[in-house]
Amino acid sequence: MRYAKVLTVAGSDSGGGAGIEADLKTIERLGGYGMAAVTAVTAQNTRGVQGIWELPAEAVSRQIGAVAEDLGVDAAKCGMLGSAATVRATARALARCPGLPLVVDPVMRAKGGDRLLAPEAETALRDELLPLATLVTPNLPEAEALVGAAVRTRFEREEAARRIRGMGAGAVLIKGGHGDGDEVEDLLYDGEGFYVFRGTRIETQHTHGTGCTLSAAAATGLGQGLGLKEAVDRAIRYVQAAIRHAPGYGSGHGPLGHHAGQRPWI
Repeated sequence: MRYAKVLTVAGSDSGGGAGIEADLKTIERLGGYGMAAVTAVTAQNTRGVQGIWELPAEAVSRQIGAVAEDLGVDAAKCGMLGSAATVRATARALARCPGLPLVVDPVMRAKGGDRLLAPEAETALRDELLPLATLVTPNLPEAEALVGAAVRTRFEREEAARRIRGMGAGAVLIKGGHGDGDEVEDLLYDGEGFYVFRGTRIETQHTHGTGCTLSAAAATGLGQGLGLKEAVDRAIRYVQAAIRHAPGYGSGHGPLGHHAGQRPWI
C-alpha cells in the first residue's frame, strides 16, 4: 500500500476535534501524508462554534494550486467550504487535477446545529463540486437538505442516494449515525448496487468530527489504491475505533481518539 499524499480542503477547528485538525490526524494514522488548504478559521470548542472567519476564495485556490504543482496530490477531500465563491474556487482548482479521487463531505451544520454552509453555496455545491466527486458522504440531515425530502426509511435513503448520485457524483455514502436504534446502518450506492455497513451504536456524546474523520479516511484509502468498498469499510471501522478511544475531553460533544488505541511514540 503506497504512502498517499492526501489534501484536505476544510476549515480549522480551534478545539482540534474536527476540520483540518481531525483530517490530518486521520490521514497520518492511516498511513498517508496530509496536506491542507484552509477555508476558514473558527473559534469553537466541544460546546459549539463561537465565531467563523472565512478566507478569501483566491487564498483557498492558491493553496490548492501550490500543493498540486509541487508535491502532487493522490487524493483529496472537501469539508467546510462556507461561501459560494469558495465552493466555485475549490471546484475550479480541483478540476485542474483530472482523475483525482475526491471525497466530498457536504458540511452544512456543526454538531451543535450551527450553520457552516451559506444557503446560496448549496447550489454551487450541487452544480460544480458534486460532479467532480468520487464519493459524497452526507449524514441524514445533509441528505435531506440536498434532495429536499425526508431521508429516514430504507426506501427514502436509497431514493436519496440515487438522486444525489444523479447530481454527478460517482458514489454516495449516506451515513446513519443520526438515525435511531441500537445499530448504525451506512448505505453506499455506486450506481450499480447498494451496500450496507452495519455497526453497533456506541452511546456517547464524544462524537465531534466523525464526518470529517470518515471522509478523510475514505480519501486516504482511495489515494492508497483501495477499491471504493474497501476504502469505505476501513473508514467506517476506523471511526468506530476512534469513538471507542475518545479521550473524554470537554463538557459538550467531545473529540474522537484519533490514535485509535495506538501507543504513543517514545
